[in-house]
Amino acid sequence: MKKGYSLRKFFNDVHLWLGIASGLVLFVVCLSGTVYTFRTEIEEALEPDKYEVAVPANAKPFSPDALVFKVEKELKGKVVSLEIPQDKALAYRVGVAKKPEGGGERAGKGPEAAAAQKSEAKGGKEGKKEGKGGHGPGGGGRPTTYMVNPYTGAVLGTTEGPASEFFLKVMQLHRWLLIEGGTGKMIVGVSTIIFTILVLTGLVLWWPKKIKNWKQGFKVKTDANWKRINHDLHNTLGFYAFILLLIMSLTGLCWSFEWYRDGLSSIMGDEVFKGRREKPLSAEATGEASSLQLADYLAKANAILPYEGNTRISIPSDDTTAVVVTKSEAGFFALSASDKVQLNQHNGEALQVEVFADKPLNEQIVALIRPLHLGDVYGTFSKILYFISCLIATSLPVTGTLIWINKLRKKKPGKRVPRNAATQVAG
Repeated sequence: MKKGYSLRKFFNDVHLWLGIASGLVLFVVCLSGTVYTFRTEIEEALEPDKYEVAVPANAKPFSPDALVFKVEKELKGKVVSLEIPQDKALAYRVGVAKKPEGGGERAGKGPEAAAAQKSEAKGGKEGKKEGKGGHGPGGGGRPTTYMVNPYTGAVLGTTEGPASEFFLKVMQLHRWLLIEGGTGKMIVGVSTIIFTILVLTGLVLWWPKKIKNWKQGFKVKTDANWKRINHDLHNTLGFYAFILLLIMSLTGLCWSFEWYRDGLSSIMGDEVFKGRREKPLSAEATGEASSLQLADYLAKANAILPYEGNTRISIPSDDTTAVVVTKSEAGFFALSASDKVQLNQHNGEALQVEVFADKPLNEQIVALIRPLHLGDVYGTFSKILYFISCLIATSLPVTGTLIWINKLRKKKPGKRVPRNAATQVAG
C-alpha cells in the first residue's frame, strides 16, 4: 500500500466505487423487497371476504373429512392438503389437484363423510352442472389453493387474484429484475455480494476514530443544513439497520448461487432448502382397509404436539406413504418454525416426530433461512423491523449518491479532494 494511503482510505474507496457501480440495482432490489414484506397482510386486506369468515353463534366447523368430501365434489378434484388456522375467523386453505382418472379416494372413508355423501346424492342433477363455469382445480402437478369457509363448506375463491399477480411481479423483480434466462439472477446475485461488502465496509467507516465522537454516529442532526442531514441519514440509519441488512444479504445469496448454497450447507452441517426434496415416509400396509379419518390423524398429532397453533395435514395420494401433519405457533411474536409428525395412514402409529426446539442449533438456523430472509422469522414483530430496515436500505443508494455528488461539486482544479470516511456512498 502506497505511502499515505491508509487501510481506512482503502475501505473508503471500496465502499465508494462499489456503491456507485451497484446503486441502481440495489435500489430496485431493496425497494421490491420492502414492498414484498407485508404481501400476505396486503392480500388479505384487499380481499377480506375471501380470507375471513363470520363465526356463527354456537356453530361448529365441518369435520375435516366432511369438508374434504364437499370440496372434492364441488371442484371435481383431489384434495391433497388441508390447512386449519388457529384463528377461528379465518378460512381454511385447501390444496386441490386434478383428480387422476380412476384414482383411489383417500379422503371420505369415515361415517361422517359417508353421511355427507348420502345427503349430497339428493342433488345429483345439480352436481352434474357444477363442472360448467364453476371452480376447477388447477391442471398439471401443482395443486391450486382454495379458501374455504369451514362453517358452511363454501369455496370462497383461490389465493390467486390481482394482488397475488402484482406480488408475483414484485418477487420476479426482486429475484431477477424481470430479466429471463439467468442473466437477471446473476446480476442480482453479484449485486448482493457487493451489498454484503458495502454493509461491512460501511460499519468500518462508521466506526469513530476518537472515543469522544461516538455520540455523533447514533443520531441525526435535524437542525443542520440539508447536506449534513443527508449525511447523517446515510451514516446513522445505515448503522442501525446493519445487522438485519447483513442477514438479508447472506441469506439472499442462497437463491442466487448454487455454489454458495452448497458451501453454506457444508459449513452448517445440514442441507439448505432440503425440505423441497423431502418426501413422506413409507407406510407399510396392514392388509386391511383403514377406518381412520382425517380427524383421527389430527387428534393423534395434537396429542404429540399439545399446543394451539396453525395445523396442516398432507393427504397421501395412495396407500404407500405416511400422513404428514405440521404444526406451528401463531401470534405477533410467533417463531416461523414448524413441528412435524408423520403417521402411518393404516393404523395411525407415529413413524417420525420432528420438534423444532429439539433440533441442534445448526439445523434450526438452516431451517430458518427462508423466514430470516423474508422477515417473518418472528411473526409480525420481525416483519415490522425488516420493513423499516428495507426502507433504510432503499434510501442508502440515494443518500450516498447525493453525498458523492456534493463532494464532486466541492472539488477544485489542482486540489485533491479530502477523503472523509463518513461521507462515502453505501449500497
